[in-house]
Amino acid sequence: MFSKKSADQPYSPGAERDRTMASRNGSSTFSVLGSDLTITGDIAASADLHIDGTVEGDIACASLVQGETSTIKGGVTAETARLSGRVTGSITARELVILKTARIEGDVHYDALTIEQGAQVEGRFARREEKQAARPQSPPELSVAS
Repeated sequence: MFSKKSADQPYSPGAERDRTMASRNGSSTFSVLGSDLTITGDIAASADLHIDGTVEGDIACASLVQGETSTIKGGVTAETARLSGRVTGSITARELVILKTARIEGDVHYDALTIEQGAQVEGRFARREEKQAARPQSPPELSVAS
């Protein structure tokens, strides 16, 4: 594979983002479900996943990128997720980005969360529970901004 772009090849920010996410996760593979696909059933992927079509079932993967025209009817579990379509179901992700075109109906569990202005979420937000035994609790600290 060569990283040099030819002059006649148009710039594609989505493709660049996918390559960046793949290299960041230490994986060089990702799967794409095109806008013409409808999948009924659960998906479990060890690779990163880009969905532009419709999925009726639960999704578990390392990293999920959802296109604006995509619809997911089921739960989503991922280390990182970037959502811009419609999701009907619960979402659990360590790093979650909800873009302005996203329409979510379901509870959202996260460690780090970014929501663009204009996104619509009908559900509850909650930080993911950390294992209490793994880290001793320290008393809360109070600081005053000046």
